[in-house]
Amino acid sequence: MDRLIFIQTGMGTDVHGQNITKASVRAVKNAIQNNSMPGIKAALPENSLDNMKVNVKLAVPFDHDQIKYEEIEKVIPYGEVNVEVHDGGMRTTSGIVLEDHNDDNDQMYIVNASVEVGY
Repeated sequence: MDRLIFIQTGMGTDVHGQNITKASVRAVKNAIQNNSMPGIKAALPENSLDNMKVNVKLAVPFDHDQIKYEEIEKVIPYGEVNVEVHDGGMRTTSGIVLEDHNDDNDQMYIVNASVEVGY
């Protein structure tokens, strides 16, 4: 990315099921769901959303190898998406195991996201 225009941050959890992709998708959605960038097209080369680049940085506590990158990329509706995974976030107890929610244990995953937009 040559020019950074906008950064959005968010947090997502998977309280039951120990699904790091689900927590990651929720973090990215949290980062972008309350934002509007009405001037973005004018700032992009050729005024095209196709020229937008989006860097998604995830701070993930565990199961990095279990992340389904294509699920995260689908959250971003335009442009070229790059996903980076870093150590971070949190793994903590949910306080209860719910078998009907596919819990293997009482752990919940918390993921932080930074979504960088530019070209």
